[in-house]
Amino acid sequence: MIAIGLEGSANKLGVGVILHPPKGGSAQILANIRHTFVSPPGEGFLPKDTARHHRTWVVRLVKQALREAGVAIDDVDCVCYTKGPGMGAPLQGVAVSARMLSLLWGKELVGVNHCVGHIEMGREITGAQNPVVLYVSGGNTQVIAYASQRYRIFGEALDIAVGNCLDRFARTLNISNDPAPGYNIEQLAKRGKHLLDLPYTVKGMDCSFSGILASIDVLAARLEKDTTGWRDEISGEVISREDLCFSLQETIFAMLVEITERAMAHVGSHQVLIVGGVGCNERLQQMMGLMANDRGGSVFATDERFCIDNGIMIAHAGLLAYQTGFTTALTDSTCTQRFRTDEVLIKWRK
Repeated sequence: MIAIGLEGSANKLGVGVILHPPKGGSAQILANIRHTFVSPPGEGFLPKDTARHHRTWVVRLVKQALREAGVAIDDVDCVCYTKGPGMGAPLQGVAVSARMLSLLWGKELVGVNHCVGHIEMGREITGAQNPVVLYVSGGNTQVIAYASQRYRIFGEALDIAVGNCLDRFARTLNISNDPAPGYNIEQLAKRGKHLLDLPYTVKGMDCSFSGILASIDVLAARLEKDTTGWRDEISGEVISREDLCFSLQETIFAMLVEITERAMAHVGSHQVLIVGGVGCNERLQQMMGLMANDRGGSVFATDERFCIDNGIMIAHAGLLAYQTGFTTALTDSTCTQRFRTDEVLIKWRK
């Protein structure tokens, strides 16, 4: 069976085409293309501008994906789209596009939970069996484990997501949004040497990132105003932008490792699967690997093709649901900014 998936919950518009073999086996990725709306340095992406970008690019991306996949419209079994969570206007644009294709082609619609799409694509690519999942992105931060046909949320961000924290600090430093603000912070952090004291806020299984963002914004303002050079009180060396990025990463990633380890202990798992855009970060993968290795476990992660929002994850999760008999009626083909991971019945898993 073949599905086409449309993803556009934030600033990335993705279209993917996937094939599931008739007798099981690994899924075949036929096409997975993406186009990103990049806002100017120091600015975030507004919903209306992002939605306009998606409307402008969606038709040409669908055509390109079908050409790359080498499939005809008649070969497609269903049209999958991101139902939520995400930004309202971009989600609406993708939902309208999916409805258009469904009516034009005479294909069934399948609304997909964005978070479940990340998890299922991660499991498919890495081969992780039953891992604790750390889902980290611009809009979501969750520690998840599977039980009784639901992805159960063990802990999450109480305020802003970890990716949003990184993105907003990139704006503070006026860092470029191309290719992504979090990626650019990661490159700066690699050259950081001084670990500055920042709030470490773990509350049980949950995290809070707004306080640490406010604190590091204060330090960034101090760095900008101190023309003589802000020096470390002990070493006397000058504190740099790279040090701020390094300190932010080290602190927030330590928080994520702590709650993930606690979830592993609770469910007795020895596997961690990192998904979501922030999951591309090499330092996060390294820190998680050190923790898992101490527990005799292992870490699974993918590269930017599958960590960052993409259409193939929507196609894959949608086709898994479609094969269990799930479809979305045209009258129900809405989208929602709030669509919890644990609301979805995972009928394709035992």
